[in-house]
Amino acid sequence: MEVSTESIPAPPEEQLTTCTVQDLETPVDVVPEIQEGSNSEEDLSPPKKMKMDPDSGSAITERLKMCDDYQLFQLLKLYRDRLERAIEEGTDRLSLLLKEEGYFTDQEHCKVTELTEKGNRADSSKLLLNLVMEKGSRARRMMWEFFAKQCDGRPKLDKILKEIEELGSGSFDCMYIGQDLSEIPNQLKDAQVKHRATLREQTESLRVNSILKKEVVKIFELVDHYAELSIICTPRDAQLVEHELLARSREHDVWREKHLRREMTKIQPDQLFQASPPESENKSGISSALSGVHGIGKTTMVQKIVYDWATEKMYQQFQFIFSFKFRDLNSVNCKINLRNLILTFYPYFGNVLAELWKSPEELLFIFDGLDEFNGSLNFDNPKLIESQSTCTDPEFQCEVSDIVCSLIQHRLLPGCSVLVTSRPTALHLLEKAAIGVWAEILGMVCDERKEYFNKIFEDQAVAAAVFKHLEENEILYPMSYNPSYCWILGLSLGPFFMPGDGKQQEAPKTITQLYSHYICNLLKSHSQIEDLRDVFLNLGEMAFAGISEKKVVFTNEDLIKYNLQPSRFLSGFLMDLLGRDDSAQSATHAFPHLTIQEFVAALAQFLTPEPKDIGKLLNEAQSKEGGRFEIFLRFVAGLSSPQSAQPLEEFLGPFLKQTTSRVTDWVKEKVNGQLVNTKNKIGKRNHMNTLHYLAESQNKTLAQSTVGSVETFKFCGLRLTPVDCVVLFHVIGLCNTIKHLNLENCFIQYEGLQRLGPVLHKCRELRLGRNKLGDPGVKLLAAALMNQDCKIQKLELKSNALTDCCAEDLASALGTNQTLLILSLSNNKLGDSGVKLLSVALRNPDCKIQTLVLKNNSLTNSCTEDLASTLSTNRSLTDLILGGNKLGDSGVKLLSAALRSPDCKIQKLLLWDVGITDSCTEDLISALSTNRILTDLNLGSNAFTDRSVPAFSHLIQTCRSLKWIWLGRNRFSPSKKRHLKLLQNSRPGLSVEV
Repeated sequence: MEVSTESIPAPPEEQLTTCTVQDLETPVDVVPEIQEGSNSEEDLSPPKKMKMDPDSGSAITERLKMCDDYQLFQLLKLYRDRLERAIEEGTDRLSLLLKEEGYFTDQEHCKVTELTEKGNRADSSKLLLNLVMEKGSRARRMMWEFFAKQCDGRPKLDKILKEIEELGSGSFDCMYIGQDLSEIPNQLKDAQVKHRATLREQTESLRVNSILKKEVVKIFELVDHYAELSIICTPRDAQLVEHELLARSREHDVWREKHLRREMTKIQPDQLFQASPPESENKSGISSALSGVHGIGKTTMVQKIVYDWATEKMYQQFQFIFSFKFRDLNSVNCKINLRNLILTFYPYFGNVLAELWKSPEELLFIFDGLDEFNGSLNFDNPKLIESQSTCTDPEFQCEVSDIVCSLIQHRLLPGCSVLVTSRPTALHLLEKAAIGVWAEILGMVCDERKEYFNKIFEDQAVAAAVFKHLEENEILYPMSYNPSYCWILGLSLGPFFMPGDGKQQEAPKTITQLYSHYICNLLKSHSQIEDLRDVFLNLGEMAFAGISEKKVVFTNEDLIKYNLQPSRFLSGFLMDLLGRDDSAQSATHAFPHLTIQEFVAALAQFLTPEPKDIGKLLNEAQSKEGGRFEIFLRFVAGLSSPQSAQPLEEFLGPFLKQTTSRVTDWVKEKVNGQLVNTKNKIGKRNHMNTLHYLAESQNKTLAQSTVGSVETFKFCGLRLTPVDCVVLFHVIGLCNTIKHLNLENCFIQYEGLQRLGPVLHKCRELRLGRNKLGDPGVKLLAAALMNQDCKIQKLELKSNALTDCCAEDLASALGTNQTLLILSLSNNKLGDSGVKLLSVALRNPDCKIQTLVLKNNSLTNSCTEDLASTLSTNRSLTDLILGGNKLGDSGVKLLSAALRSPDCKIQKLLLWDVGITDSCTEDLISALSTNRILTDLNLGSNAFTDRSVPAFSHLIQTCRSLKWIWLGRNRFSPSKKRHLKLLQNSRPGLSVEV
């Protein structure tokens, strides 16, 4: 796609034409397009031969030969607008030359000539110059040499070449010197005033794509629309291995909670430039790295930092701030020095920069968007380090990447401060850099999210309705921590809650449905475009290639490659970055968000004119490391659903039925394959991903045919998100044979359990240990246990931070439930009061508990009387595990009395490390000797001595049901240990461990 004339605004006048070359008698402060008095109709007539000096061609050629690559780069930038009009009649020949020399591809040349043939000469010349800027130094030099050889009477081009020919030596150095900065005594002050005014004008407004309004873009005051975001020290997951949407949204609230508990430090933006701890003797500036996922607000935060400096509200320790975007630096594809790099983007500084170098500690350099940089920013490469080490002078010519690295490492302008922003995916490039402050933007929590929706909707009733829908949707709500996702959510959901004709449609519930309506809402404004289906097919192919290459910024070369025509549609659908940023040197394009790129790539799979091997493509995408295609795959599965496809088909025509069928078959194959492949963490993650495909497909028949007869879901050790739990809830809801659900150590917490709550009663075995469920989680489980259809027989809740506060809910459930047989509550803090409440429920004759695990629960002898009462009345309890509690001799004596009861059915008694001594031996052994069903006894890690050995010997020899006894880690002498060990030979099947 070539960029339309309207999509590239002219740079501000001071950036293009502030130069006055005083040495030349021809001023170029505002270079006229047509000399005064000339015929304005001249350009419309065929070109006429002009009489030129015979040596003119050679003179300009010699002048151009004297120019280095950077000077030719500056010439093209300076004369660009005029060149676009000057070469409208000659683009074909220049394009052909560049193609023959290998700079243009056949496709690019065809696109330039095609525009000319259609009469779009302005677009043709604009595209040619864009491509030349992208191709680099050699292509630019060839273009200028081509111009120099053209003496065919094109007045505009001849005038430009004449001006360049007349440039004297040193004129390039003063090309951007403004007259207002010529006074040496006040030059720094004047420069700062000019710089503040310029930056304030650039940053005071915030361009926001409008929500449900006729305007494509709305302009807000930055201070009115800026949303404060949480910044934390020490970024999370520096080595990101999953898609950012998956990895970050799942942990956002968890990490926010950690901040609230002061496990992590929240900082303000100004603290990014403060070392910790402060080093008073070190005058070196700070290099800081700020990370955040795509769309979280890094660039807007940079804008706010620059605005606050320009308006003198903050950051006044810096006399000057220079802000650059890495995507703009990509266009500087020639060697350059720091001085000229600054002049390229801030041309009004001119000759005052030398004064700035004298006080580097007063300078802040900001580089935004490291993940979009094409240069080699590698602090591990010895060759690169060597080249950077030579870049210690602002006047030294080198690659842009060398300048950036040298500033970060304080080799260039030591004492200056540097801020680099990046998505987490590129943060590893800075691991070996001299970064003093690491930070990450977390995004928004509940109240901040609600406030943000109030800002993006003018109708507060609509804002409230959209936010309410989000809160009730457990799949969409986790996305709303990110401002960019909020914009997508607003644009997609808003129309469903606008006042209308009363015909209320069902709002999107899945992520695929959400993005489907997002695209549809955009298409409503562009439905008049011809060949819309082909446009989307080409756009999707480019989007897919971008995902494959980790590319989110596309050039004119990319657009031509995929045959995308310039149109109002594309300038509305693609974010035209040049239109938003005057500093960009060539037009670049990007989807408003990475997930939109992924959706369009998925959509294209259904628009092909002929069916293709979609299964092979999906298998290759799934096999890529790092989960790069995971969201793409979910979108593909989701688009096989009529609910997601139908709205799009109204604009793009029917989806290919063969593709939809093959996608369904692929999902079925993957789900069935992963059901038996959950031995390691990768297998479990892939299994969960396939369940997401099922959820997005909204295909109930497919789900029942794949998971309807599953008996076990095992995800232990895999961190699951609340959204994962929602998907699992839907899957279990369709499964009629579920028996085992193992979510141990999945970090689901209360929020995840809440999603699963309505289906937990269907499982026979629930393993939920190590999930930090807390007391509120037990309330949810109690509801499942009291469900009249409850089938739960085993409930594992170890290490869940439970206290006595949950005991009443649990006791209430145990008092009515008649299915639960095994209850494990180990490694919690129920305490004596909690166990007393449980004991009341255990004495209920309807309670069927057979195994009770209470190890490591902060119990003392105060609860043993209640436990003893339970043992003497409960006829179902056979296994009691009380290890790791401080019951003491008095507590065990009370238990011993209960063990003598003929109604006691204890077969396994584990009392290791309960603080007992020889003082309780007689009571305990006496009670156990009367028991005829005891099979397992653990009394290890206590304080028994040789005095108790005769009693233990008697028990081992007389209790014929005993199969295993552990007495290790007591205080027996070696000889007594040998004596006890030999007793296991007294009968077959007996094990004695000491």
